[in-house]
Amino acid sequence: MTTAADTPDESLPATKKLKVSNSSAAMVSEGLSVLQQEDADEGSWTKVEKRSLKKQKKVYAKQEANPPRFLYARGEITKRRNAVGIDDVRDLVIHILADAPPPSWLRVENHRSIKKVVALLIPGLTPTALSLPPLPTSATSNPNLPLQIPLPEPESPIPFIASTFSHACPTYAPGEQTRMHSVLGAFFQSPVSGEEKKRRLNERVASERAQEKNPLRYMLSSEQMLENDYPMPSYVTDVFEKPEGWVETPQVVDEVVPTKRRILSVDCEMCLTEDGKQLARVCMIDYESGIVVYDKLVKPEKPITDYLTRWSGITAEAMNTATSTFNEVQSHVLSVLSATPTPVLLGHSLESDLKTLQICHPYVIDTAIIYHHPRGRPLKPGLAWLTKKWCGRDIQNRGEGGHDPEEDARACLDLLKKKVDNGAGFGEFKTDYESIFERLSRAKSGALRTAVVDRGNPSSWHGSKATTTVGCKTDEEVLDGLLDVVPSHNFAFGRFTGVADTLGWIVNKTTGEVVQDPSSNTSNTSEPDIAASLSALNAHLQRLYAALPARTALLIFTGHSDPRRMAELNARKNAFETAIRTGKNLEDLPKEAWWTSANGRELEEEVVKAKRGLLFLGIKEAAPQTATESL
Repeated sequence: MTTAADTPDESLPATKKLKVSNSSAAMVSEGLSVLQQEDADEGSWTKVEKRSLKKQKKVYAKQEANPPRFLYARGEITKRRNAVGIDDVRDLVIHILADAPPPSWLRVENHRSIKKVVALLIPGLTPTALSLPPLPTSATSNPNLPLQIPLPEPESPIPFIASTFSHACPTYAPGEQTRMHSVLGAFFQSPVSGEEKKRRLNERVASERAQEKNPLRYMLSSEQMLENDYPMPSYVTDVFEKPEGWVETPQVVDEVVPTKRRILSVDCEMCLTEDGKQLARVCMIDYESGIVVYDKLVKPEKPITDYLTRWSGITAEAMNTATSTFNEVQSHVLSVLSATPTPVLLGHSLESDLKTLQICHPYVIDTAIIYHHPRGRPLKPGLAWLTKKWCGRDIQNRGEGGHDPEEDARACLDLLKKKVDNGAGFGEFKTDYESIFERLSRAKSGALRTAVVDRGNPSSWHGSKATTTVGCKTDEEVLDGLLDVVPSHNFAFGRFTGVADTLGWIVNKTTGEVVQDPSSNTSNTSEPDIAASLSALNAHLQRLYAALPARTALLIFTGHSDPRRMAELNARKNAFETAIRTGKNLEDLPKEAWWTSANGRELEEEVVKAKRGLLFLGIKEAAPQTATESL
């Protein structure tokens, strides 16, 4: 197998690449048609239906004389601020298969003769298991350069890696200072090229021009409301059972669906009482006029224990003037919503406001849903971030003065108007990213057959755009799935998680994010267990490799390192912040639950460690005996 070589030469000589079909060896053996370069200057190609055996031998000999191979560009890697990223691995796949620009950190010689690409994500494959030296820490050494893999020792639990690959390239997972993002998300989501982005933008503009600028088109469907935990009226669905004290907007029987409804932007604030959080203020603004139609302080039934001023904006002085009870405010809001035609409520994560008001309403627009988080679902964007991003102004920046519900309600109103003016695609990040499979479908050589073989149900997420998806429960099933799809697909992705499971690394199957399993502990995992898992993985890789056709590029990447300490610290940080948000003081918490600056520094260090991974690159060579026999 030709593996990625480590070379200090930054300016390797250009190599003329011979374009041949992916099945050239088979064509040679059967005397079928091949592709021939007709004019090197024009770059045109013509199909020759029959070619003499002598000519075919010549073409095949050229391929053998110039096989594809990987060469690391040490100079370019040294210039990088971080190690090779997961997005770089993804872009390498697109370069090989779909004529994307070549990577700067790696040279792929004669990449057009690579028949297939198989990418494997194997978390838990650590440097220790491979007897690799630790990453250099001195200021004069670069930790991003490829590491030479020592020859396998007799007792090595996974000799396949050392006997197949010459180098391990350090990688870096995506994320922020205090958290690691999804490795799967980074690999499967590709930035849209400028040309494709322009084409999509033109399509969207043409589509938006043809549609009426009606805000009602952004109302949530019943399915969306159910998915986002909205309290639903009984005449819409019977899945929500109203507790005592709840009311619902009356149904308008035989109502002709209007083209226009009144839209009211609403926001509620709460205080902490002896019975928990209760409504303290509600504000409603008319969408068309921008006039505040209702703004009331609500006097809770139970004594207030914390005004939550930092988050609610409610103060003791303000509440001293409150005279309206919850029932009075609820009745007034319900009367407003009982108009004909039934108005539409607008808000941000509006289900929370409706639960606070204890009202079920059928028509809603939610800015947390019609606008997208830049990292996609199921994450929801914050209102302050949306307003800054799309409206260009800051809100909720009063510090200890807290939020103002009128400010929040008006922000939702402005966001909806921006959406109406700019079209449905505004604020969705649709034009910025696409699935790697969508990109591969636009390959100049024609749509490629792609496959994802993974634990769980890959068809519902990262494999939804692939030609074939195979859901598995075990690594053995992943191996069988890969053996089944590789012969008939140009690109196949698989994930082996047996080693990571043995180590106690838990990965959320829906989002790809690492999470903390409280029951997992490194000390509970015995060396024999780990050795057995590595040995099983080694057998899987050997069997898969033996079945790969010649000139298949094999990419193995680990994604990240041990995430457990990072996840443990993040869980502690979130618990502390939640406790403070709910009104608890430091004195109410045990000292071991506090979050200090030292904890913050440790979290940042653990995130850096968790983001480290390894990449192995190689191309399976053709067997000389087979080549001779085919000729």
